Parts: sequence; structure tokens; C-alpha cells
Amino acid sequence: MPHVLAKLSAHLLRNNVDFFNIASRANSSYWGCVPMGPPDVILGISEAYKRDTDPKKVNLGVGAYRDDAGKPHILPSVRKAEEIIFNACMNHEYAPISGEAAYCNAVAKLAFGADSPALKNKSNCTVQSLSGTGALRLGLEFVTKHFGGKKELWLPTPTWGNHPQICNMISLPHKKYRYYDPKTHGFDLNGACEDICKMPQGAIILLHACAHNPTGVDPKPDEWKQLSDVIKERKVLPFFDMAYQGFATGSVDNDAFAVRLFEKEGHLMILAQSFAKNMGLYGERVGALTFLCGDQETAAKMMSQVKIMVRTIYSNPAINGSRIVSTILNNPELYKQWLCDVKEMADRIITMRKKLREGIEGRGNKQKWNHITDQIGMFCYTGLKPDQVERLTKEFHIYLTKDGRISTPHITPFSILGTETPKSMYVTAVQYHILLQRTKRTQYL
Repeated sequence: MPHVLAKLSAHLLRNNVDFFNIASRANSSYWGCVPMGPPDVILGISEAYKRDTDPKKVNLGVGAYRDDAGKPHILPSVRKAEEIIFNACMNHEYAPISGEAAYCNAVAKLAFGADSPALKNKSNCTVQSLSGTGALRLGLEFVTKHFGGKKELWLPTPTWGNHPQICNMISLPHKKYRYYDPKTHGFDLNGACEDICKMPQGAIILLHACAHNPTGVDPKPDEWKQLSDVIKERKVLPFFDMAYQGFATGSVDNDAFAVRLFEKEGHLMILAQSFAKNMGLYGERVGALTFLCGDQETAAKMMSQVKIMVRTIYSNPAINGSRIVSTILNNPELYKQWLCDVKEMADRIITMRKKLREGIEGRGNKQKWNHITDQIGMFCYTGLKPDQVERLTKEFHIYLTKDGRISTPHITPFSILGTETPKSMYVTAVQYHILLQRTKRTQYL
């Protein structure tokens, strides 16, 4: 028998048979049915931007804050919190499954306010999450398993691209309701109310608490009141996505208006929070998920089930980001500093909006550009069409999403005023103007 194996081995070697490739092909057959997935829209823009060798390229696609020099910004309050944590020589033990109580209590208070009835009677279920995306995924997956109403989510048109993707991943049916009016570049209140009235009773509606992504269009306070009335009458459950508290108006209280109004009006709700933008903790992935449950007993039952879900997904939340957030929110001096920090970021965004509009209008363009300053928050919905966006990218090396959304913080005084920078950034306002003047179409926005 040994001599037979020796002859077989010699034969295979003489004929250059690759044992490793044979084994590899056999193993790969297990995954041969896996299709190639589409690239992430935002990350795809960033990759294309990196490959572009033009020194005047500009990336207006990524939703992250930048300072006047186009650099990432670390908040002074965050730096101080990190120093406090470092000097405390804290350990690296596991956090509780739901997150530390000091963290969960502080973030719930930030969202609902110190006078929140739900927080006072402990009828909320709040857990730490993997930023806002993790809160959305955990909350919607909880819906698929335990919600007693209509397991169907209604999303505004348009909405953040990850909202429908999360639904698809967990097989949660989702539909659209009207939100943005392209004719006015504003909120379509009548269309939204009409669509809400047609929703099945017991369905779930997703609402952007402030700084709507991607349009930057928020309902006014009286419009929020009308939405609350219609949603309550239709017996629809609100699910708020609040990724930009403080980042929109510069006031954490103003930006929480809708959430607090809905609680005051007696709504039960779900809330997803993120501290990526308003504390600049993008890579820390720190957020929270809260259910307003109606009573303590229900809150306790829901907490028990949420913990089971967390335990089977990631077991315990990370501690570094939550310690930073908790230190800031529970330290009066640092909290005051953070309020100044977040207002400074919001004010800069508002200023860049004004300067961009002035830069375009000041170069003789006669179209209406008030939507640039009417919208709020990180993103500006320009109204540009995909072919127009493609031309901006190909001819002017300006990168943005195909729906015409730009990240306002990435606009700098240099890119508006035309001052040369070390990177020789293009003049964003001028490029818009040139694009509008050269096109054969009579209207762009």
C-alpha cells in the first residue's frame, strides 16, 4: 500500500496538480452562492475622493464635522473628560448588559428633560447602544419579536439610507410617507398628514427628531403639534431617530422639542440617540435606545427582553465612549463647557450656510437659494439631480451624494471665498455658479 501512494504522489507532482487549489476550490463552493453586494454609498464617495489625484478636490459627502481648516475637531469638553478618566485609573471590567446606570440615566435626561414624567415614574427602558445605528437596529429587531401592533415601519421620503437597509436585514416591512417637497425645498405638512391618516392603526412611524437627514428640513413647532395630533388619532407608534441633538440649533433643549412634546402629549415612543456628532465621538460608537413603556411593570419586562437580545448580539456595551459621555453629562462644569462646544459647532454650520448662499448669489445667480439657509443641521439638500452631481464630480472634483446632499461642515471659508489653501481647494460657490450658467437646462434648483 505505501508504494501505491508513493507512485500516485509522484504522478500528481509530475502533472503539476495543485493540491492546495483543489482544496481551496472545494471549500469555496460553500460560499459560491454569495452575490457581490453594492458598495456603501457614503464610503464609496470617500474612496473615490481618495483616488482622485486633483489637488483641488473637495469632499462634501461624509457626515462628520470639520473645522475651518477642514480638519476633524475634538471638543475641549471631550479632552477634559478624557483627562479625568485617565487620571482616575479606571479598570476595564465588563459594563452591565444594559450599560452603566449613570450613563443611561444621564442620556435619558438629556433627551426627555429633567421634568420628564416617564423618568420620574421610572416607566422608561433605556439601554446603551452601539451609537445611533445600533439603537435603530436593536429597537427595530425588538419590534419584530415583541411589538403587539402592526409590524410595519413608515419612513419619510427621503430618509437616511440605512433606515430601509436595517429593515431589509431583519425582514421588517417598510413603506414611505411624504415629507420633503422638492418644489418648495421645505416640509410637506399636508402630504405627511394625509399619508399618516392612511397608515394602518398600530403601525410605527419613523421621525427625525431634528436636523433631518438628508434634507435638513425640520417641521416647525406648530407643525410638530399637528403631526402629534394626527399620529395620536391614528394610534401610530412614533420611533424618533435623534442623531443631532444640539447640533441643529445649538440648543439641546430646542432640538429635543419634538421628543418632549410627544411625551407631554401622552405618546408612548421609541427613541434612538447618538453621540457621534454632538460630542464628536464618531469612532467610539456610543448611543442609547429608550422605550417609553407607560408603567414600571411593563418597563421592567421590556428591559428583561432587551437584555436577552443584547446578550446574544454583543453581550455588553463598550465602556470608553460611554465613560466620556457620562463624565460630561454628570459633571456640571464639563456639561456647561459641552453646551458651549456644541453651540460653537452649530453656529459655524449656520455661518457656512449663510456664506455659501451669499457666495452664490453674490456672483449674479438669479435663482432662489433661500433653502440653503432655511434648512438646518449638518446636511444641505441642494436639489441637484444625479447627472448634475456627476458633472460636479467629473469636471470640478466636488464629491457629494447622488441625491444632491452636501455636508455643510465640509465647506470652509477658503472654499467659498476663493482664498488659496495648502490643498488649493476649489471654490465651491463658484463651481455651483459655473455649473448653473453652463448647463443647457434653464433650471437646476
